[in-house]
Amino acid sequence: RHVYMRAYLIRRFMLIVPAFIGISLITFLVVQLAPGSPVYLKLRKGEAALGSDSMSQKIIEDTKKLYGLDKPILVRYVLWLGKLATLDFGNSYKDQRPVRAKILETIPVTLQIEIIAVFLVYLLAIPIGVYSATHQRSKGDYLITFVLFVLYSVPSFWMAMLLIVFLGGGQFLNWFPIHGLNSFGAETFTWPQWIADRAWHLALPVFCLTYGGLAGLSRFARAGMVEVIRQDYIRTARAYGFSEKVVIFKYAMRNSLIPIITLLATLLPELIAGSFIIESIFSIPGMGRLGFEALISRDYPLIMGILSVSAFLTLLGLILSDILYAIADPRIKFE
Repeated sequence: RHVYMRAYLIRRFMLIVPAFIGISLITFLVVQLAPGSPVYLKLRKGEAALGSDSMSQKIIEDTKKLYGLDKPILVRYVLWLGKLATLDFGNSYKDQRPVRAKILETIPVTLQIEIIAVFLVYLLAIPIGVYSATHQRSKGDYLITFVLFVLYSVPSFWMAMLLIVFLGGGQFLNWFPIHGLNSFGAETFTWPQWIADRAWHLALPVFCLTYGGLAGLSRFARAGMVEVIRQDYIRTARAYGFSEKVVIFKYAMRNSLIPIITLLATLLPELIAGSFIIESIFSIPGMGRLGFEALISRDYPLIMGILSVSAFLTLLGLILSDILYAIADPRIKFE
């Protein structure tokens, strides 16, 4: 099995290359053809200093040449892809810093939040789904269904605003900080104090990234468990006299996990996309906020760098979900 798994991973990593090229080409075209241009944004900022003729055609053409925007779009894509082979994302239009350096500074923060969010989603969704499935049509099932439906319907940015107003010192309670990762002077804290302070700062952002996935995933967990407990082998296990806990947690749960494991591939890109807004709202110096600022300023190299890293993480999530899928169900073979 390990040999087949190794061969499977090699094949999947090889397939990442054409998939990534396809994703990057579509992304590049969408970004480059989107309304707005970094050239005009740059020139408008200096318009007052340059005078009324600052938007002349010559200045525009010179600025395009400076940024390499005078070439055809497909030529620009090929040149960008060639640099990407050496992990060179170019320099940011905003401050001329290497894009790779800016991403490396911010991605640990985003990954920290994403990993915590994914862990909490699965940690809570599975028991909630199991409880709802084993207590169908009970008051608890109806209450959980109603609460999760409401949560699933609330946009994350609106939830963030509500949390700031009610819990972040807006108009009611001031229980949680609403900006940054740590308190002032956190570098002098002991490790337990530092971790507690970081958790305190991340409580609201992580909740905003977690509740939507939790609501959706728990419904899938419930549906999967309902389907499994109706199978013949579950009735056979009960007929043999096994306790209900053994039947549910030993025989039913493993097979019911398969659908929600597959959803890991869709949960990761949703969390990455959500981090663009949530990190901006809570002033978290992560890759999401960096990407949002890059979109506002039409910083093409930085946008493409962040989207490329996000696409790569999504493709890795697909491979991880496939591996976990095969581990959860021994009938699935890597060969």
